Amino acid sequence: MKNQSLIGMSCLICATLFQAWMAGTVVAGQSVTTTRSSKIELTPPQEEEGFVFVVYGDRTGGSANGVTVLQQAVTETNLFDPDLVMTVGDLIQGYNTTDEWMPQMRQYKAIMSGLDCPWYPVAGNHDVYWRGPDRPEQEHETNYEEHFGPLWYDFAHKNAHFIVLYTDEADPETGIRNFGRPASQRMSAVQIEFLESALERGSDADHVLVFLHHPRWLKGGYGDDWEKVHAVLRDAGNVSACFAGHIHQMRYDGKRDGIEYVSLATVGGHQNFFAPDAGWDDEFHVITVRPDTLEMAAIPVGETLDVRSITSDISGDARALAKIRPLFGDSIVVDQKGGSDQRLSFSLKNPTDRTILVTAKPRSDDARWRFEPSSMHQRIGPGGTAVLTTRATRDPLVMDDFFFAPEIDLEIGMLDGVRSFDIPTSKHMVRTEVMLPPSPGPSNGRLVLDGYDDAILIPHDSIDLEEGPFTLEVRLKARTLTGSRGLVTKTEQSEYGLFATDGRPEFWVMTGGEYLVAGPESMKLEINEEYHLAGVWDGAEARLYVNGALVGRVAGKGPRLRNELPLVVGGDVDSNGAATRFFSGEINDVRLSNVARYQGEEFTPPDRLKADDETVALLEFGLAYGRLHPDDSGNQAHGTAIGDPAIQSPPDSWMVEDW
Repeated sequence: MKNQSLIGMSCLICATLFQAWMAGTVVAGQSVTTTRSSKIELTPPQEEEGFVFVVYGDRTGGSANGVTVLQQAVTETNLFDPDLVMTVGDLIQGYNTTDEWMPQMRQYKAIMSGLDCPWYPVAGNHDVYWRGPDRPEQEHETNYEEHFGPLWYDFAHKNAHFIVLYTDEADPETGIRNFGRPASQRMSAVQIEFLESALERGSDADHVLVFLHHPRWLKGGYGDDWEKVHAVLRDAGNVSACFAGHIHQMRYDGKRDGIEYVSLATVGGHQNFFAPDAGWDDEFHVITVRPDTLEMAAIPVGETLDVRSITSDISGDARALAKIRPLFGDSIVVDQKGGSDQRLSFSLKNPTDRTILVTAKPRSDDARWRFEPSSMHQRIGPGGTAVLTTRATRDPLVMDDFFFAPEIDLEIGMLDGVRSFDIPTSKHMVRTEVMLPPSPGPSNGRLVLDGYDDAILIPHDSIDLEEGPFTLEVRLKARTLTGSRGLVTKTEQSEYGLFATDGRPEFWVMTGGEYLVAGPESMKLEINEEYHLAGVWDGAEARLYVNGALVGRVAGKGPRLRNELPLVVGGDVDSNGAATRFFSGEINDVRLSNVARYQGEEFTPPDRLKADDETVALLEFGLAYGRLHPDDSGNQAHGTAIGDPAIQSPPDSWMVEDW
């Protein structure tokens, strides 16, 4: 009977779940619902008490412009919607008289009034030290308590108790306030008594959190008076953390008797930025309080983005600016000895409705180039165009392996109100005509590519094919063929290219608004085998030949969609003109022609690709001048290397037929 009851109950449960599923409400976990069936049970989030608060470090000691950092911190803090904000002292520059102290106090409070939550001050030495005539005995303590609040206090919030202490009491014997003298760094009996009573008031809290200005636990110039304070905190049994500032460096000094000791860096104070990622930075702490834990995160000021501020207009304009390319005037001409002396000019058009700030820096890995000026700055209004000019000179020297053509590093800042969005630096090859010495003769060299970042880029201006037939061919040997790898390509929702997809060779042409992809159904390239690949477009059909055999064809019509991106040898090209999906292996030579060279089912591949009247570009990879790989077609379609590809020449005993 018992088993039958269990079976009946199981059937009832199954029927109930089935009905729920049919009704579109299948329960997975306690509070996760779905209309789908899955073996995975999603665990609902824990309903746990807690809250978030923020801590600010020192504001003072640096430039008066540090208040702008504080203002930015306030704006970003509101995005976290904390329950409250604590400080750790040094709120104003101070070290002055009342006449100067008052406007600084009003400025700080005005900025902090922008917070959407309460904030609580801690007094630091900058806030209370007097400098100047007529020093009162209490210095600025009276001013501070009148305008900021008491020097020490405590309060409860949810499951935590907050205690603020004062670390700049005067030496009781001399009246001196000096944070570098241990005698001036002792906590008075009156404040210790307050601390003990505050701890008693917070005895039922999950966490007691203590805030002060000087991290006295560091000892040294602070003496050893903190030991007696630590003992009081330890004996309370529920003190979780002490937060301090002053040293302008974020630093975690570990946990002692269950108490974590933390120092904050700055929020607009003097900052040398020795190592921002190691604690020298403008930042604020975001503290998440749970019944059993504290989680602490440091947020660099200026790094928090307001999700609602990144509108479609902002993202669209940023994308457009990332695609900006300089429009060069006359090419830089380099004679056969490597000499050049002429004006380098280019225009930039701002495609957005926002003002942009542009910095253009001509450079070269060849230190023999000189540019005057070496950096150009321009503010370009919405939709505007600017022309930037420098003079590029290089003394006439023999062309050698250390020759590199000039490039332009382009930095763009997009302004949106008070904020600037920085577009990552882009690099642009300067259109350069190099009158290279005559080729010493046919080459059997090979370009060796590592498959990670090696490639050759031929500028668009040098190989701009008009509408009509063309042939793209390459002789190569692959080391790896996994995934999708570019062989010789100019494709980016346009143009043409040779690819290998998991070893399957493909010829792509964008025509009539879609890609024609010619390739074999099952044939694949093998690693360490030599191949001649030729992609042919005759205006009506795309064909792919492998070692002279037709392996794929596809008909198409309509104009070829063109772009202004470089032709990448040994990879694919992205929308910014950068190489990607790199090829691993060896490339013997590459030829681009403005004619459909091969027809029919098969032909005998040439032993060596040669230049003729239909050749647009021919790279034989027999030699290089630095990163410059010469074009043997006579059309100055030289390629520029990225990464670190190498040229290897076969032994003298090798014959051309071996390739």
